Amino acid sequence: MNKDWHSGHFCCWQCDESLTGQRYVLRDEHPYCIKCYESVFANGCEECNKIIGIDSKDLSYKDKHWHEACFLCAKCRVSLVDKQFGSKLDKIYCGNCYDAQFASRCDGCGEVFRAGTKKMEYKTKQWHEKCFCCVVCKNPIGTKSFIPREQEIYCAGCYEDKFATRCVKCNKIITQGGVTYKHEPWHRECFTCTNCNTSLAGERFTSRDEKPYCAECFGELFARRCTSCTKPITGIGGTRFISFEDRHWHNGCFICAQCKTTLVGKGFIVDGQDIICPECAKQKLM
Repeated sequence: MNKDWHSGHFCCWQCDESLTGQRYVLRDEHPYCIKCYESVFANGCEECNKIIGIDSKDLSYKDKHWHEACFLCAKCRVSLVDKQFGSKLDKIYCGNCYDAQFASRCDGCGEVFRAGTKKMEYKTKQWHEKCFCCVVCKNPIGTKSFIPREQEIYCAGCYEDKFATRCVKCNKIITQGGVTYKHEPWHRECFTCTNCNTSLAGERFTSRDEKPYCAECFGELFARRCTSCTKPITGIGGTRFISFEDRHWHNGCFICAQCKTTLVGKGFIVDGQDIICPECAKQKLM
């Protein structure tokens, strides 16, 4: 200490016992006998609760101290000296025991995430990068887009193949704006008249044998025809018509062949292929 002492004055700073010829420890430039130094300054061991003397190696972690021989895994009791370890709830564990009890695990393979391992997370689940794969094609998702469905992960391509709505006519995926007819999906451009292929999206149409037809084609192909004007009687839009025996007329065409007066709701007489009102029938007989 670069100081001179009488032999009787070189004493322990704590108990005043002579240190001449004795082992001592300097602390803050003051000498202490071994007993006083350990009593005042030495740390207690977390494992055995005994003093860690000056002849023992003091291992510390987060303000806690252990004898070298007491620095053990709380689970398997293996020495942790010069080894990786983890702490949980004021206890220390070797790497294997810590991983087995506390480390998060991959939702794909069930293995733990080692230090430095890249982790993919979505909502409450997490995967190793290699385990974060499409459930169908098994290819890693990586940074590509994906679609979750019923606890499974799909890449965009496999999701479309498996779940996307497809047009019943062309079998291609409907990405936007389709048309539903008889509970089946169609592209707007695919929903056309069976006869003329005119688009029926947003237009009036009717069906025959489960097939859609525009009003014009349906009338030309299947509707009754007016005996008077020979045009189709479609019934679309509330069109009214008159039927008599095997003949049919539009309401506006059901008129007297002589005087052209409407016969709708009135009596009439059949005159060959014609229909006439009672007044014209009387004049014809006179």
